[in-house]
Amino acid sequence: MESLSFLAVDNQPISIEQAVKYLQASGKLTQFISDILRQYVIEQEIRMRDDIEISPAITEQTIIDFRLKNQLTDPQVFQEWLKKNGTDYPTFYSSITLGFKLEKLKAVVTEPKLPEYFIERKIFLDRVVLSRIVVDNHELSEELQTQIEEGGSFEQLAQEYSLADDRIVNGMMGPISRGTMPDILRAAVDAASPGQLIGPIELVPATPEQEGRYGLFRVEQFLPASLEDTQLKQALKNELFEKWLAEKIHKLTVKLQVS
Repeated sequence: MESLSFLAVDNQPISIEQAVKYLQASGKLTQFISDILRQYVIEQEIRMRDDIEISPAITEQTIIDFRLKNQLTDPQVFQEWLKKNGTDYPTFYSSITLGFKLEKLKAVVTEPKLPEYFIERKIFLDRVVLSRIVVDNHELSEELQTQIEEGGSFEQLAQEYSLADDRIVNGMMGPISRGTMPDILRAAVDAASPGQLIGPIELVPATPEQEGRYGLFRVEQFLPASLEDTQLKQALKNELFEKWLAEKIHKLTVKLQVS
């Protein structure tokens, strides 16, 4: 049986079989199939559900807004833009509608699970702004602690003594995820208040081959995560949706059928 032509390059047809071989050779076949399966699952779910219908008026208004924003109000200019981007109006209209349906599908799939998932991920989502001084001598770390407690400048001492690269910015580490901190540091930070000095804490134990590392930390600000944060909420919804999609795809029976 003659292979179906997939596309033509300089009037030379490339069959589906040859296209698959090209994708295999470039190492991109798996991702190509994955993208197809992803779209297949999404469109199957949208087709089967009756709780994600989108009003045509929403799509039409979105297209109007898009044309106004991109100076495509002239019909001829808009047609040229569609052609340049390899599409036509019905396809463009369908893609906008699909985008809305996809977001509605995400909401239907993820929102019931979102509170529990947020709690599960909260330790990694909560952040703390810290400053630090890292030295390789325990006695020095204790001496610096005493100086700071007696009114010495944390910033100046960080610049003078810290071994960490952030000494050039007065030891300011910036926002750190609670979930990525060593347990001993996280416990101390959780019990502290903004402005409080923590340590010295042993960060790297000393060995015969190398000296240890000891840290003095100052809590600058707590940045607790909240589902009131629209950007964070959307990110968690995306994570949950991708997990749900992966589970759906994993259950599919897939056969590559090429001549």
